[in-house]
Amino acid sequence: MAVRIRLRRMGRKGQPHYRIVVADGASPRDGNVVETLGYYQPLSRPARLVVNLERLDYWTGQGALLSDTVSSLVKKARKNGDRSVAIGAPEPPSRRATATTSPPRGPVASSGDEEELPADAAEPRGESPHTPSDA
Repeated sequence: MAVRIRLRRMGRKGQPHYRIVVADGASPRDGNVVETLGYYQPLSRPARLVVNLERLDYWTGQGALLSDTVSSLVKKARKNGDRSVAIGAPEPPSRRATATTSPPRGPVASSGDEEELPADAAEPRGESPHTPSDA
């Protein structure tokens, strides 16, 4: 099994970004990966590159082969970037993921501090209290 360190394309049409991944050489470009080592965003100005060089060195020590593009990016990362590529630290989780989460739905567990209502205090749904009855 030849292990390769290569780019995995992400993003939508016309707006690519890439993850630097360790994958089996026979797997497809966007197939299963062993580990994600970083990412590369070529469309930002300057392009943004984040890579975990310690893990990259570990995998190359284990015999993993670098693709031509990843090899070029790693050289730039070791030189702390250039005019076209900025090297950065991983970003914290995006606010977008936390801002779109809604509170859980369904019954809320009681903490025991609130008073419990008796079962007959709640009106049954679907029945109106003003329905005429057949006498």
